[in-house]
Amino acid sequence: MKGAFRQSMAWLHTWTGLLVGWFLFVIFLSGTSAYFQYEITRWMTPEQTVVVTSQVAAQNAMTWLRTNQPEAVAWDIYLPGKRGGPVEVYWTPKPEAGKDAVRDWEKDTVRLDAATGQKAAGRDTQGGYFLYRFHYDLHYIPVIWARWIVGFCAIMMLTACITGIVTHKKIFADFFMLRFGKGQRSWLDAHNVSAVVALPFILMITYTGLVTLASLYMPWPIKASGMTEESYYAALYPVAPTREPTGKPAAFINLDKVFETTRQRWEGAGIAYLSAVNPGNAGATLTATSAPDKRMQTRGDSVQFDGVTGQILWVSPVRGVEAKTESVMVGLHAGRYAGAVLRWLYFIGGIGGTMMIATGLVLWTSKRRLKLPDPARPHIGFKLVEKLNIGCIVGFPAGIAIYFLANRLLPLGMTARADWEIHSLFIAWGAVLVWGFARPAKRGWVEALSVCAGLFALVPVVNAITTPRGLIHSLVSGDILFLSFDGLMVLTAIGFAFAARKVARHKPMVKAKTKASKTQPEPA
Repeated sequence: MKGAFRQSMAWLHTWTGLLVGWFLFVIFLSGTSAYFQYEITRWMTPEQTVVVTSQVAAQNAMTWLRTNQPEAVAWDIYLPGKRGGPVEVYWTPKPEAGKDAVRDWEKDTVRLDAATGQKAAGRDTQGGYFLYRFHYDLHYIPVIWARWIVGFCAIMMLTACITGIVTHKKIFADFFMLRFGKGQRSWLDAHNVSAVVALPFILMITYTGLVTLASLYMPWPIKASGMTEESYYAALYPVAPTREPTGKPAAFINLDKVFETTRQRWEGAGIAYLSAVNPGNAGATLTATSAPDKRMQTRGDSVQFDGVTGQILWVSPVRGVEAKTESVMVGLHAGRYAGAVLRWLYFIGGIGGTMMIATGLVLWTSKRRLKLPDPARPHIGFKLVEKLNIGCIVGFPAGIAIYFLANRLLPLGMTARADWEIHSLFIAWGAVLVWGFARPAKRGWVEALSVCAGLFALVPVVNAITTPRGLIHSLVSGDILFLSFDGLMVLTAIGFAFAARKVARHKPMVKAKTKASKTQPEPA
């Protein structure tokens, strides 16, 4: 980092962006899709056709638990929000004499159809939830490692953003500059425009992403305060007290009263989570936790009711300014409070950030190609960056398309079906990565982009063949969800096809001859 301050910042901007750029591209793209994770899940479970209120879903789930797990010592119900989805119920079986109650999270779990209260029919899938978790937990590696990797990349992203602002002398003028067909200049314009347009969103989403896991990345204040991690989290996220069972059976509380009480206390916010302890017993309690659908704060408030009389036994304490600030930061990042319009703005901002990263990676090779001694024979470092660009910028989207196709094509009764949907994403991604390394750069780009376009174009076709909710049916019946999803797949396919065509027609710039070479006579 030599020379003037701006030059040093330009160097730092270039290398922080490059070294983690491939990780950032994958994190941004999967995180952007997560703003519609519930809609993706509904598309990937086409058998679920009816969206009901959380109150109806809770009643149906409670009926199923009373019928199928009457002896359990605890019931937990995760409710769908306003955007629909299945209900997930968990229970803790009654322990044997002298033993503690233990829950097997895989065995003691059922996904229910919110509308019928029966086990959800159809395909086993993680849907949009996988893409949401992948953007900060990654896959195939321990979660703690993944979060450290993602946190490091986020810090590098924040550094790249700040140094980019310092370096960019014409940040407002370049907002209106987007020249096509100019080679390196076009890539720079695309990088600048996507960065400037989405800059407020990118800064917000990167900083708040770090805040969500601040206690992991900066645990020293907890240690300096003299608190243990257990006492810290107990103070930050207080839980309702427990009561011992009385041994006397009693009818469980009517949920209508619970929903009415919480609706009034939370100014219309719904319930995201219900936890019943000692159900069917005179000592039963029911704790309701609010959904983040009315407020920007993502940490829900809780109210504990007597499970028989409905009397309020406990209310979560009012949070301090610091805890509220953290909750708002996490809420800003997750965007669960957002309505349809604001969610689309989140999505567009995420696409802008993804494009900024992708164009920055391509710009790195575009700027350096003409500086190579022989552009036709680049050095190993240049070739590595170029091939990784193909593998990530095209390979990961191709993997997502395969993820959607696998959801429709894998046998419904297949063992570990949801896992194999995920495996198919990584297999496809790895295949594109290997193909990119095996082919010459230009042909690798064209072929990978063309295949990716074809895969996204296939999604609505395969959907129409394998389900009764195809594009034409969606148009006729007004199925907005499936119509929007298939339409977005078609637009994505067109975008990749357009990119493949532009790359195929591109003619690389030739190095300008030096004055010395111009004065030399041409050989006979």
